[in-house]
Amino acid sequence: MKDFVLSRFDYEIECEGGVKDALAEFDTKNDTLTVRLTAENDRPRFVTLRWNFETKGDWFVLGDAWERSYADLAFRRLSENGRAMPWYFAATDKEITCCLGVKTQPNAFVSFRYDGKGVTALIDCRNGGSGVKLAGRKIDLCTFVYSRFSLAPFEALQEFCRSLCSRPLLPREVIYGGNNWYYAYGESSYEEILSNARLQARLAEGIENRPFMVIDDGWQVNSCTGPYLPNGKFRDMKALADEIKALDVRPGIWVRLLENYSPDITDDMKIERGGEKKYLDPTNEKVKDLIRSDIRRMKEWGYELLKHDFSTVDLFGDYGGNLTDTITNYDGWHFEDETKTGAEIVLDFYRLIKEECGDMLVLGCNTVSHLSAGLVHLNRTGDDTSGREWRRTRDYGVNTLAFRLPQNKAFYLGDADCVGILNDNIPWSKNKQWLDVLAKSDTALFTSCASLTAEQERDISEAYREIQKPHSIKPVDIYENLTPRVWEIDGKEVTYNWD
Repeated sequence: MKDFVLSRFDYEIECEGGVKDALAEFDTKNDTLTVRLTAENDRPRFVTLRWNFETKGDWFVLGDAWERSYADLAFRRLSENGRAMPWYFAATDKEITCCLGVKTQPNAFVSFRYDGKGVTALIDCRNGGSGVKLAGRKIDLCTFVYSRFSLAPFEALQEFCRSLCSRPLLPREVIYGGNNWYYAYGESSYEEILSNARLQARLAEGIENRPFMVIDDGWQVNSCTGPYLPNGKFRDMKALADEIKALDVRPGIWVRLLENYSPDITDDMKIERGGEKKYLDPTNEKVKDLIRSDIRRMKEWGYELLKHDFSTVDLFGDYGGNLTDTITNYDGWHFEDETKTGAEIVLDFYRLIKEECGDMLVLGCNTVSHLSAGLVHLNRTGDDTSGREWRRTRDYGVNTLAFRLPQNKAFYLGDADCVGILNDNIPWSKNKQWLDVLAKSDTALFTSCASLTAEQERDISEAYREIQKPHSIKPVDIYENLTPRVWEIDGKEVTYNWD
C-alpha cells in the first residue's frame, strides 16, 4: 500500500431500479475522505469505492469483524487473504504499517477487500435488506481515514484505533468479578447467585474497587427471551440486588431487548424477515417504549450494569461469523421506518439504551463493534469462551484478545469473555494461563465459577489484585499463530502453552 492515495478513486452508486437522482459527494481533508449521499426518489443500496494501485513485496493483512470475532482474526499474506474486512484493516511488510478504515459511529456499514491491484470499499446504506428512502435528505455515510506508520503492526493499530474514535465511553474503574453463565448455562437461582456473590466478595477481599456479580440469561420467565420478569427460582430481583450490594458486591444483569413474548406485543411491533415475524423492530414507537420500561425496571431494582445481548442477530438475521461483505444475508425486507439506514437505526437503538441506563454501566454483547464505540462502556470482542471445552476458550478467547486488543480503551473497555470453571472439565493449568493473560491485559476480567479449590481461590484472588494495576501488553508471534503464545508484558516476554 505504499502507493495508496486516499483521494484517487472510482465510485459507483447502486439503487433499487437503477440510478436516476441519487448523488454522492466527497470531501477530502488531510488523510480523511467523507462520503455523503442524497436522493429524492431513488432508493440507494450501496456505494462502492475503488482505489487502484499495485502492491509489490510480501505484505500481511489483518481485518476486523462486524460484531464479535469468531476465532478467525489473523495476519494473512495478501496473496492468501481474499477476505471481506469490516470497518478497517492493517497491511504491513514488517517495515511499515498502513491502515485504512472508517471513523466510529458511521451512518452505513463498511467493508473492505484488498487485492494485489488495489482496495475496494463497499458502503452498505440499505434499510435492512432494501434501499433506503432518503426523500431528499443528505446523509454523511462515513469518513475514511488512512494512516501510514513506521511502527510495528500492534502499535500502529493502537494509534490508528485512537484516531477513529474521538469519544470512547470508558468506565471510571477497573471492571472485574463474576458471571454465572459458564457454570450454570441458564440453570440458576436466587440462592445460587447470592452464594456466588459471597464467593466474589471473598476473592476480592481488601480491594477497594469492588467486584461485579453479573446475572446472565436464566433469571427471567422464558429462557433467552422476555418478558423480563423473574421466574420462580429468582422471585424478587430487587431483593436479590439489595442482598448482593449488602455483600459489598456490585450487581449486574443480562437482557435480550429485541426478543420478547410479552402478551401485549403484537405483530406490527416486529420485523418481517425471511417469512417470519419474531424480533422486535426498534424503529417502532411501542417497541421503544417497551425497551425503556424494561431498562427502567432493572435500574429501579438496583442493578449497576446492564449486559444487552443478541441485538445484531435479532436485527439482521445472522451472527457476524456468517456474514461477509454486508451486514445482512436477507434481501427485500425493511424496518418500519424506511427513511434511515440500518446503521442509523442501530445507533438510535444504542443511544436509547445508553440514555435509559443513565449511570448504569453498559456492556454490549453481539453488538456492532464500530457502532457501539462511544455508546457502551464495555464490549464483548469475541464469541463465547467455555466452562466445558478448553478449545473454545483457546480459540475464541485468546484470538480476540490478541487481535482486537488495539481497540481496548480506544473504542471501549474490551471484554474477551470469561474464565469458565465448571467441575474439572478444563484443566486448571490451562485456565490459569487464560486468567493470567486477562489479568494483565488492561481489559475486563470476569470469572464464572460456583465452587473453587483452595489453589483456584488463591490464583483468582491474586489475579483480581493484578488487574487493578496498569500493564503494558502485546502479542508477539502474531504472524505465526491465531492464538499467539508469546506476549510481551511490562517489557518482558511471557510464553503461554495454549495447546
